Amino acid sequence: MTRHDLYAIGNALVDSEYEVTDAQLLAAGVEKRHMTLIEAARRTELLHHVQGIHARRTGGGSAGNTVVALAQLGGRAFYSCRVADDELGQFYTQDLISHGVTTNLTDTRAPSGQTGSCMVMVTPDAERSMSTFLGATAHIDTTALRQHEIVKSKVYYMEGYLAASPTGLDAAILGRSMARAAGVALATTLSDMTMINFCRAGLDAMVGNAETGKLDYLFCNEEEAQVWCGSKDLAQICQQLGQQAAVVCLTRSALGCVVLEAGQQTEVPAAKVKAIDTNGAGDMFAGAFLYAVTQGHSHAQAAWLANQCAARVVSQYGNRLSLDAIRQLKRDFLN
Repeated sequence: MTRHDLYAIGNALVDSEYEVTDAQLLAAGVEKRHMTLIEAARRTELLHHVQGIHARRTGGGSAGNTVVALAQLGGRAFYSCRVADDELGQFYTQDLISHGVTTNLTDTRAPSGQTGSCMVMVTPDAERSMSTFLGATAHIDTTALRQHEIVKSKVYYMEGYLAASPTGLDAAILGRSMARAAGVALATTLSDMTMINFCRAGLDAMVGNAETGKLDYLFCNEEEAQVWCGSKDLAQICQQLGQQAAVVCLTRSALGCVVLEAGQQTEVPAAKVKAIDTNGAGDMFAGAFLYAVTQGHSHAQAAWLANQCAARVVSQYGNRLSLDAIRQLKRDFLN
């Protein structure tokens, strides 16, 4: 009998989001639209650049956003991650609990150090540029896994950003093996172009092959797909991605998404909104999609809900939706 709709493993990061101009982004030396890993000294330098700019603080991390989205919609989620014994770590743990997410953090003594954080700079064109200090999450390892929870889940989800951490990757792959042996569906996300360019081997291991088993669900946006496939031709991209997983969700911003399954392509339109902040949109998409499919809805229906939820996220500042917004989206979906 399943206990969780989704079991995920990923980086625990507390997001601080700043609204900046392109000139300020340039002055800070932050690469636009990308995620860049930084050390503590660089974080201090960046904090100087945004001094005086109001920051919105929320729980974050890609898979963290995904499990919260699923839980807000009414699904059951477990999240394996790692924080430090500091104020940010306590904030992150309570954030998961307050959203109804079960986590290994409640039965683990947090180590000393600093909890991971992400500085998200949002420019007027709605693009987000992320500078990530991994802190404690850089050392997430197999001790974060809970096998008895994995085997009682419907879907096991690996955050692609873990490809940058040797111990994190080992944990994700061990959890993958546990899930596959128990017949649990496998899912991952390509996460970011930086991961594809510099951590391709780790992502390849998450995606799998004939020996380790093909993914059930793969999530990526069009830009990531282009880098992954080495092509900008949509037909070629769809042909290649279709071989990587049973179901592929290729998101295309205002153009909606394409669901690839059994050689078929289903285009699902996006909701028409004015985008002001793209932070968390892909994470929300994955959470809403996996919520819908684990509740018995079709992949096309799940993609419709995911598009609606992602559109609502990009039309506001911040990576999370309010419960009121989530409830309205769910009512629209069920009706």
